[in-house]
Amino acid sequence: MIQENLHFFQQQLAGTNCRLVTVTKTHPVEKLQQAYDAGARLFGENKVQEMAAKQPELPADIEWHLIGHLQTNKVKYIAPFVHTIQSVDSLKLLLEMEKQAAKHNRVIRGLLQFHIAAEDTKTGLTLPEAEEILQSEDFRALHHVRLTGVMAIATNTPDEAQLRQEFQLLRGYFEQLKARYFASDDEFREISMGMSSDYRLAIEEGSTLIRVGSAIFGARSYQ
Repeated sequence: MIQENLHFFQQQLAGTNCRLVTVTKTHPVEKLQQAYDAGARLFGENKVQEMAAKQPELPADIEWHLIGHLQTNKVKYIAPFVHTIQSVDSLKLLLEMEKQAAKHNRVIRGLLQFHIAAEDTKTGLTLPEAEEILQSEDFRALHHVRLTGVMAIATNTPDEAQLRQEFQLLRGYFEQLKARYFASDDEFREISMGMSSDYRLAIEEGSTLIRVGSAIFGARSYQ
């Protein structure tokens, strides 16, 4: 099933600028290995402890993305290997990423997470908050962190018009930041939006990374 589902998404993304982040939270290493064998290379985890436990058990060429809320005191556990932290929502977090990445003499990539949903439970920055970070001396002094784009979680709704509006909002934020702060930076190119239920709309609205778990692995078991 995992192999068939992955091949379906690989076909969906063929000819687009979008890549698949296979969301592996709550699933055992055996299932992740099946996904890897079927061609998955970008794995997304929500929890630091889970990612840190699985990473040594799996092939070294996996690109690990942390997609859940990240507390600064937990950055150290994933700093040796994490590729991208998609949930950057404060300067404090960026400074801790810098500190921990420097210890391992490597660069950690990050996406600025924005709040676009009509739900207070979703976290993320406003555009002014993001600009305040990017204009700061502290941000300009970072050497071991590289921002490569933006991320957001849309409202959990079947209303396609609302979803499109939210995806367009995030793309607008990306375009404004690209023009103002990253015009000469080719690596600032990621728009991470779209999940199992709304990925088609997200791709149409310019997503470069969709985060899909349940449509690949089936329903999660939260124990």
